Amino acid sequence: MATITVRVTEDEKKFLDQMATFEGKSLSDLLKSKTLESLEDAYDASVGDIAYESYLKDKKSTPLSALLNEYGLSD
Repeated sequence: MATITVRVTEDEKKFLDQMATFEGKSLSDLLKSKTLESLEDAYDASVGDIAYESYLKDKKSTPLSALLNEYGLSD
């Protein structure tokens, strides 16, 4: 497993320790989960923005039922 070092101030360290205790997680688990969640949310928002911009260019869409059939997800 890889190790990453993050430098923080003493006040930031105290806050992070308090948040880890509040969340019932170790400091490492807190930083890992919150960082990954935040990055995943930012990525999802970016992909959504790109898809919306693409849609606005030609205003063409596909019904959900057609997409479900295309990917074999229909009943």
